[in-house]
Amino acid sequence: MKYVFGPVPSRRLGFSLGVDLVPFKTCTLDCTYCQLGKTTHKTLERKPYTPLDKTVSELKAALKQHQKVDYITLAGSGEPTLSTQLGAIIASIKEMTDTPVAILTNGTLLHREDVRDELLLADLVVPSLDTVSQEIFTAINRPHPELTVSQMIAGLKSFRRVFSGKLWLEILLVRGINDSPEEVRKIKDVLSSIGLDMIQLNTPVRPVTDRSCKPLTPEELTCCKEILGDPCEVIASFDGRQHAMEVNLQEKICSMVSRRPLNLAEIADSLGMDRDQATEVLSLLEEQGKIESQKHGVEFYYQVKRS
Repeated sequence: MKYVFGPVPSRRLGFSLGVDLVPFKTCTLDCTYCQLGKTTHKTLERKPYTPLDKTVSELKAALKQHQKVDYITLAGSGEPTLSTQLGAIIASIKEMTDTPVAILTNGTLLHREDVRDELLLADLVVPSLDTVSQEIFTAINRPHPELTVSQMIAGLKSFRRVFSGKLWLEILLVRGINDSPEEVRKIKDVLSSIGLDMIQLNTPVRPVTDRSCKPLTPEELTCCKEILGDPCEVIASFDGRQHAMEVNLQEKICSMVSRRPLNLAEIADSLGMDRDQATEVLSLLEEQGKIESQKHGVEFYYQVKRS
């Protein structure tokens, strides 16, 4: 399948069947902490990046194949609200299943009325807001030059007024950038007037685009959680079981690409992983010198590094 992946286990969403609505790394931001690497197409242009009929066809086939799906999640390789197929996809899902629909978005386009309208049929929307300060927004999220953090905040407030579903907000904190008590209090002051159902704190605990991005400790995240107050939870995983699972995935990937070169989609789909998770593990294996990638056409193919 080209546009549908999973289902993959998610701490927040149970077994999540993913739908990719934009090409790899098509986004409005180029966040320093992104696990997918640098944004290759930074844009604000909304258009039908993927074919609606093929995406719906893949979804139908996936739902027949996988009985255990807790959420259908629009996320993946870039910013899903850039797709003008967003509303049509959600409506199509609602016609074929009662499985709830979640949208993972960076929240940069919620100031647009057309985007807000298309999201109204979703059951859960999870936007991001890492800061309320423009200087920090520019430093950590590296936005398209026409975007401002004040637009994002206004968009969140406007969306909450019209959206009756669940609205969770993710904040990713990076050491020394947006984690000061003063900044966290500023974030709290802004969020207190929005009416969120949940605030989720994260930190870059896995390999990211900018290696200077350092994570907070669990204790530091807890301090930030206490400043933000309810409803807030820490979702960053420092669990040793996660590390063991990733070691197992590394071994499986090395075994697969020792036979023949494979691209990201082939690796992720073969192992039932989402693209984000597969990219993280592949980046780590390249850093360790266990695999290497070569570009063929528009795709990168991975193979075991030969001595």
